[in-house]
Amino acid sequence: MSKIEYKPGNMLYPLPAVMVSCADKEGNDNILTVAWTGTACSDPPMVYISVRPERYSYKMIRETGEFVINLTTKDLTYATDYCGVRSGKNVDKWKEMKLTRQPSKAVSAPSIQESPVNIECRVTQILPLGSHDMFLAEVVGVSVDDRYVDENNRFDLAKADPMVYSHGEYYDLKDLLGSFGYSVKKK
Repeated sequence: MSKIEYKPGNMLYPLPAVMVSCADKEGNDNILTVAWTGTACSDPPMVYISVRPERYSYKMIRETGEFVINLTTKDLTYATDYCGVRSGKNVDKWKEMKLTRQPSKAVSAPSIQESPVNIECRVTQILPLGSHDMFLAEVVGVSVDDRYVDENNRFDLAKADPMVYSHGEYYDLKDLLGSFGYSVKKK
């Protein structure tokens, strides 16, 4: 096996493609799609999103310090793509994609009802990084669709048919390959 040298770049794939909902102080809201997102800390629970300052939603998030990360599914792939390539300056993405605003519990930004998981976030720090600014945020609320919660109160994301993004393409996830610790579990 040989390796080919590539120029330095972001090759960490696949990534979650999430829809981020936000609102300004006047109540105008929007949805933007980001793939630069992830877990930053477990205690306290913290996440991040990275957004270009020229994006329409950037000012909303910066102004209010709040946003909601809405996980996506195979059924939400078209809406996820649309919300990433159309600007909220020019189109009402909620209306065009037939998405439902759901009041959030801890933040003023609405959640997307069709999403299986809504992660409500409050910004703690903004880090200018270059092309993007990173919004580091504490998770202040989580809502999950009860259709994907089993009898042990465990959320089963596989039932929601999640989707990921890789090099400009969207993929669904199919097979369970193992669970945490299976490589050292006694047989």
